[in-house]
Amino acid sequence: MSFDMKWSSSEKKVARSAFDKALEVALSKTLAEFKRKASDAATFSDMWEIEDHLRQQRRNLEQMFDYRYSQLIVVFGSLIRDGYLDEKLLVGLSQDKREEISRFLSWHARE
Repeated sequence: MSFDMKWSSSEKKVARSAFDKALEVALSKTLAEFKRKASDAATFSDMWEIEDHLRQQRRNLEQMFDYRYSQLIVVFGSLIRDGYLDEKLLVGLSQDKREEISRFLSWHARE
């Protein structure tokens, strides 16, 4: 995969919008899971387990959501694969970028 692709200003806007929407989806899912776990918590131990889980979730999200243009093709492919991003939100990216994302998804579908 080529990571040295140039991004036009219109592509940067599409990318930022898609990225932000995917992040909102991921954070909403995390918040919903937290609320469920918190309402089910019955012991102090449960409380600390929730804290540990949240720290791990935060680390995972920080790794997953890497907004560097050199990484966005892989990031978008991963977000689509993991259900955080609808591929339709990437309309406006160049054909070559969308093909790279499709290749990423195809390659990971074979794993």
